[in-house]
Amino acid sequence: MDKQLADAIDSRNEIFGRGPIRRLVFCLTLILLFVSGDRAFAQEAQDMSAEFSPTLGNGDSPLLTPGTIIGPNNVDDYKHLLDQVLVERVRVGDLQLTLGPELDFPVHPRYLQATERYAGEPELDSAPGELTGYKGGRPFPGLSASDPQSGVKAAWNMRYAYSPDEIETAHFIWRYRNMVSGKLERTLNMYGAILRYAYRHSHDPVPELENNPAQLFSALYLRVSSPQDIRNTQLLIHRALQDRAPEQAWLYLNTQRRVKRIATGQKTDAFLGSDIMIEDFLGYNGRIVDMEWTLLGSDELLLPMYAHSQLDLDDQEVSEAGFRDVAFAGAGACFPEVTWQLRKVFHLQAVPRDKRHPLSKRHYIIDAATFSPVLTHIYDRGGELWKLGIVALSHSGYHTPGNEEWRGVITDAVTMVDLQARHCTTLSINSRLATEPMGHKTFNTSYMRQMGR
Repeated sequence: MDKQLADAIDSRNEIFGRGPIRRLVFCLTLILLFVSGDRAFAQEAQDMSAEFSPTLGNGDSPLLTPGTIIGPNNVDDYKHLLDQVLVERVRVGDLQLTLGPELDFPVHPRYLQATERYAGEPELDSAPGELTGYKGGRPFPGLSASDPQSGVKAAWNMRYAYSPDEIETAHFIWRYRNMVSGKLERTLNMYGAILRYAYRHSHDPVPELENNPAQLFSALYLRVSSPQDIRNTQLLIHRALQDRAPEQAWLYLNTQRRVKRIATGQKTDAFLGSDIMIEDFLGYNGRIVDMEWTLLGSDELLLPMYAHSQLDLDDQEVSEAGFRDVAFAGAGACFPEVTWQLRKVFHLQAVPRDKRHPLSKRHYIIDAATFSPVLTHIYDRGGELWKLGIVALSHSGYHTPGNEEWRGVITDAVTMVDLQARHCTTLSINSRLATEPMGHKTFNTSYMRQMGR
C-alpha cells in the first residue's frame, strides 16, 4: 500500500503541472486501484485531486477565449466572473484585463503527501485561533462555509499554504507611483529572504530545522540596497510556532546605526513611505488570534495566474540573469500586465479584534487550489474601501530554469493601490530557491548590525 500511495502521489503531482494528458494518467491510476480492491484509498486520492485541482462549472464558457481583452465596453458581460471592485476599476478605465489559457498549477509532492497523511489531525484549540496537532500539508482540506469554524480554518490554510522553505529575492524592486499624473516618485531596490524553521516540505531537513530554540515557524528578512539615503535599512520578522506568542520584529535604520524592536502599532504604519504596511506582507503578516475570521463562501472568478515564459515581455528590460519583469500598465502604471484565468476562489473576511486598529476589515479572495491570497480589499476604520491589493502568480514550471523544482506558484509582481489617494506601490520580484542552505545566519539581529556597518 505504501508503494501505491507514493505512485499515486507522484502521478497526482505531474497532473497538476502538465495538463490533460497527465490527468488521464491519474484517472487510470485510480481505476487500477479500484480494480485491485483498494477503493478507500482511491476515493481519498480522488478527494485530494478535487482539493488541489477543483473542477470549474464555468470553465467551458465561450467568454473565456484566450486573448480576449476585457475593457469598459464589455466588462458587464464578465461581471459574474470578476471581483466587483475590479469591475468598477475596469469600468472607469483604470485597467483592462487579458484572458489567458487554462493552466493547472503544481503541488509539491511532500506537501500533497503531508496533507493526505495528516488529514483530520489538526484541531482548533479552545483559545481563539490556536492550532494543535498540525504536522504539515494543508491543515483543513474540504472547507465548507457551513462549518462555524470555517473562517479561522481558512486563515490557517492561508498561513500554511505551500511555499518553498528557503527563498532568496535579490531582484526586488519597489516603485511608488502617482495614479493621476503617472509620475514615478521613488524606486527602491531590495534583497529579501524567507526561511521556514518548521513544517518544511521542499528543503531538507524535513520536517524542521534541528536547532530552533526560539520555537519559530518562519523568518523574513529585507535589506534596502538603494537609494543611498536609506541604504542598508533592514527589517527582520520572526513568526512563532505558537500563534499566541508576542510578535517579534526589528528594524535597522542606517541613520541611527542601531537595531530597534518594532512596536505592535508600527506594523500598520506605511513601510518606508509606501502604500504597504508590514501587516500586509505575504497577504497577512500578523497573528491569526488578532482577527475574527469569517468564510463568506466560494465562487469562480478570474485571477492573475499564468505562465511567465508565455507572456509578451519583449519590451521589458533584461536583467543580468536574463530575466524580464512583468510589465505594469493602466492608470499610473499601477496594475500588473499579465493574463487572467478562471479559478475557484474562497472569500475570507478578517475583522480586527482590537477596535483601535486602523482598519475595519480585510476581504481576501483566495485561490482555492493554492490558498494564495490573490486579491485583497482593505477597508478604513470608517468602513470605506481604501486599498486594493493584487498579487500576480506564475506557474513555477514556466519561470526561470532554476525554479523548476519550486513546484508551486511564484509571485512575479504585486501592487497595492490606494484608491482614496490615487496612489500605488508596485513590486517587481524575481525569487529563487536558495542555492545554499540558509540556516540561521541571516535571520538574527547580529547579522543586521553586521550588514549595517
